[in-house]
Amino acid sequence: MNKKTNACRILDKQKISYQLREYEWSEDALDALHVAEETGNNPAQIFKTLVLTGDKTGNIVACIPADKTLHLKHLAKISRNKKCELIPVDTLEKLTGYIRGGCSPIGMKKLFPTFIDNSAEQLDTILISAGKRGLQIELAPFDLKKVVRAEFAMITED
Repeated sequence: MNKKTNACRILDKQKISYQLREYEWSEDALDALHVAEETGNNPAQIFKTLVLTGDKTGNIVACIPADKTLHLKHLAKISRNKKCELIPVDTLEKLTGYIRGGCSPIGMKKLFPTFIDNSAEQLDTILISAGKRGLQIELAPFDLKKVVRAEFAMITED
């Protein structure tokens, strides 16, 4: 079975090194902490992808560690918005092409402004969704930054 997703194909095309990590998933546990538990990785290394809308700039993407909470005011400020909020889950697939629990920052229908929590800069590799449930991509955070033209920023709560 071919496990390559659109995110994988984009990384291949840009000659970016990565590893695929499979894990057991269920509808009852789609959160990033479950991914950390299933893969045996530190939750600080598993980055969840959140899609939000800003009142000035429109849609934005935030990648934050599984064990952290997004600081909406920090993200709003860094993204040049007064406020931002998560998009409704029922609009995620139409907007990004991905479903909840399988949303990758790589390969969305459109390249939205993306912000990666600056804790990623201290890590050799991070894991992000490969674009489908049960599959993660492990790659260098600076490679993720390059491929989605992201910015590292302090966007989580202390």
